[in-house]
Formats: sequence, C-alpha cells, structure tokens
Amino acid sequence: MDALTAVGAVLALLVLFSFYLSWRATRLDRLHTRLETANAALDAALARRGAVVAELAAAGVLGPAAGVILSDAAARARRAEARADRELAESSLSRALRAVLAEAGDPPEESADLLAETRAAAKRVYIARRFYNDAVSAIHTARSSRLVGVLRLAGKAGMPDYFEMDDEPPEQPGRV
Repeated sequence: MDALTAVGAVLALLVLFSFYLSWRATRLDRLHTRLETANAALDAALARRGAVVAELAAAGVLGPAAGVILSDAAARARRAEARADRELAESSLSRALRAVLAEAGDPPEESADLLAETRAAAKRVYIARRFYNDAVSAIHTARSSRLVGVLRLAGKAGMPDYFEMDDEPPEQPGRV
C-alpha cells in the first residue's frame, strides 16, 4: 500500500505541476495578446495625432511658419518605417507641437475645436504609450522566470521592446 500511495502522490504532483505550467503558458499568451492590442491602439493614436496635426498645419490658424513646422514634423512621423526612426520622428512631432502651441498665444476662436482635438489626440498618444509599455513590462516580468525559459512556455514569441518617445502632451491654456 505504501508504493501505491507514493505513486498516487507523485501522479497528483505531476497533475498539479501540469496545471501550473498550463496556467503560466496561458497567462503569457494573454499578455502577448494584450501587447498586440496595445500596439494597435498606439499605432492608431499616433496616426490620429499625425492626421490632426497635419489638419491644424493646413488650416493656417497658427501662422505660416508654425504650419510648415507642424506639417514637416507630421510628414516625417508618417514616413518613418524603422522602429528607432519612428520613435525619433514621433518625439520630434511632440516637441514641435508643444513649441508651436506654447508660442501660439491667443489663436482665433474658430480654431478652438481644432486645437482641442489636437490636444486630445496628443493626450491619447501619451495614454496609449503608457498602456503599451505597461504590457511590455508585464511580459518582461512574466518571462523572467527560469521555468518559462527552460520549458519555452513563451513559444517562439520574441521579447518585446519598449516604445521610447517624448510623448508629453502640450500644456492646456490657462494651466500652470
């Protein structure tokens, strides 16, 4: 009876360990799905901000020089293909947007909606990048375990990189 009890205990431990491994692999899969969703949201937010900034530049409400600066920065961000190039181009667009809006002074009242939409798009980029980088952090933490590496629970998925850019949204008028 002792041998049967020992075999039963070993089988029970194997079943529990199998459930644990299955849970870890499923969690990693969910984290990678979350990362893909966050990446799509970040891409959409960046594209939306670029479109709104291009519209703001074309409207000419901030002056011709500001329009050229914003239009050029938005075009560079849209054309950037490599990840590092995109991070730099998007950072340049953020800095240009902040500088132009800080110098804008009191724009015409008819442009208030467009300026509000531009600030909202910049804020969505800020939030989307935070969500994306949080998802990357969660994956790095989950994959730091030796067990995950030894048993290849992450499959063939590559280790994701953070999206590093200057994403500080422009100041709201009247705020300190």
